[in-house]
Order: sequence, then C-alpha cells, then structure tokens
Amino acid sequence: MAEKKASRDENLKSLSKVAAILDCFSTTHRAMSLADICKHTGYPRSTTHRLLASMREVGFLDQDRERERYRLGIKLFAYGNVMLANMDLHREARPYVEALGRMTGLSVHLAVFGGERAVVIHRAEPAPGGLTPLNLLENAPVHCTSIGKAILAFQPESVVQRVIEAGLARYTDSTITDGEQLRLELQKVRDRGYALDNGEHQPGLRCVGAPIRDQFGRVFASISATASSMQFPADREASVAAIVIHHAGQISSHLGYEGRPE
Repeated sequence: MAEKKASRDENLKSLSKVAAILDCFSTTHRAMSLADICKHTGYPRSTTHRLLASMREVGFLDQDRERERYRLGIKLFAYGNVMLANMDLHREARPYVEALGRMTGLSVHLAVFGGERAVVIHRAEPAPGGLTPLNLLENAPVHCTSIGKAILAFQPESVVQRVIEAGLARYTDSTITDGEQLRLELQKVRDRGYALDNGEHQPGLRCVGAPIRDQFGRVFASISATASSMQFPADREASVAAIVIHHAGQISSHLGYEGRPE
C-alpha cells in the first residue's frame, strides 16, 4: 500500500513539473531556452533537460533547428481544438454570438476565464459571412477589456487580488493600473450588469461585455461587442449593453442557469 502511494505521489510530482514547464510559455514568451525554463521553474538543469526531452518526444514541445530554444508543440493545438469542439459553451453560444453581431453590426467575442486572462474562443465579424474562425486562441488581459472585466467582477476577492499582484499592465493612457481603482471599476460592473472598455486596451476602440454563468450561477465566461469609437459612439452604449446582456443571459440559460444574476 505504501509503495502504491509513493508511486502515485511521484507521478503527481512529474505531472506538476510538466505543467510548470508548459506554464512558462505565453504569447510574450513563445520560445525559451533550457536556461530560461530552469530560471522560470527553479528546477535543476538535469531534471529540466530530461523533462523537455520527454515532452518533445510526445509532441508537447518542438525544438528549433539550432536545438537551443523550445516552443509549444502542435499536439497541444490539436488537443485544444478537441476541447473546443467538446465544450458546451462553444456549441451553445455560437448562434447567439452570430445573432449579436447581426443585431449590433459590431464585432463579437466570446471568452472564458483562464485564471489570469480571458481566452477568446469564438469570434464573429459584422462583414458578410459573419463567422471568422479562430486559428489562434487569443488572450485578453482581464483588467482592461470588457470581456475580462465582465468575468473578473464576479470572481472571489482572492482572484482579484492575484490579478492585481501580478501587475496591471498599461496599454493606453486610459488603462487602470491601480488596484483600488480597479476594484471600484469592478463594483460598477456588478451594479450595472456589464463592463465597458473605452480605449483601455486598444486606442480608439469601445467594447461592452456581459458575464455568462454556468448551471451553478458561477461566472466563467463573457460575451462582448466591439467597434471603433466612430462606429460605436458613446450614445449607443446603453442600447448595445442591453442587447449584450440579453444574449449573455440567453447563453447562461441554455447552459442550465435558472436564477438571476446577483
């Protein structure tokens, strides 16, 4: 019995190390050397080299021709596509994403919470044809985008604190970079039922986002409508917000949520 427990513990440690290595990579750290990964994880060079070799063997990582830098492998992309295809949200929300785009004439994004950032999993454009397939999963900061704030506003304080401690990066002159100001902004989101991004992430863009709840009432995703400030003037905010909130509620209902937002 003790041997089985020791074996399970060792397997868990190995999986945790693999996950820690995968967490090293991001849109800003696309390729990393052995030394980089050792620095990020704190693992010994020999242990890290062994894990990297195994991960490359199964397709989790690729190595460039000079064999000095590693990248995430195509196998992970394949797994991601399977995950999206099997995700209830992806299936249930698709018609509402497209309908919201048609009704508002704006770009629509559907996102889920990834723990620190919002991950866009579906997008619809107002152009003829509407649907734009995502060849790349997009990450959006949660402190300065409407899809991000619509989710973050309904997370536990511990999650909000973690986001603040990780640093509130400035993207434009309008970006909130102070933790207390962010908390005040999140309270506004809860009070009115939607989040607003008025050039906080990208200059000249206005976005309205609303939270999506699962069957237990937990906010885990959001939907937003976006356009340039000229296409989406401030006097349209209330009308667009009402439509976005309605579609977010419809998606929540189809996911099994039967109550009302808090």
